[in-house]
Amino acid sequence: MNIQCTQLHPEARLPEYQTLGAAAADIHACIDESVVLRPMQRSIVPAGFAMAIPEGYEVQIRARSGLSSKHGIALANGVGTIDSDYRGEIGVILINLGQEDFVIEPGMRIAQMVLARYERIEWQQVEVLPATKRGAGGYGSTGSNIAG
Repeated sequence: MNIQCTQLHPEARLPEYQTLGAAAADIHACIDESVVLRPMQRSIVPAGFAMAIPEGYEVQIRARSGLSSKHGIALANGVGTIDSDYRGEIGVILINLGQEDFVIEPGMRIAQMVLARYERIEWQQVEVLPATKRGAGGYGSTGSNIAG
């Protein structure tokens, strides 16, 4: 699938897949100088590009596992969604959940993105929902089948 992109800054890099089997493309920081992210601090890091996502699709922004496991760098909003009608600059809301300052360098791979198809929901209000074996049980109600 082709996605139209535009570089908003000369130093911006478009998303890049690192391997043939990669489901997600890496997003790079488009900043002029290093940014220090202190523990529990959040920052929107610009990516320097915009894109035209086709209707019926979204782009999901996700944390990079290496940054999360080694440094505690995560997305403050868990998984970000970019809607098909958004045409502004892509930004990544990073948070430092680690205990040390983290330095974001220009061009650093800071997140990853996945194109995902979605369907719009038409809500149907009913008096009673269809029954299931589980019912309304939640938050651990299905138990554990781990043999001990």
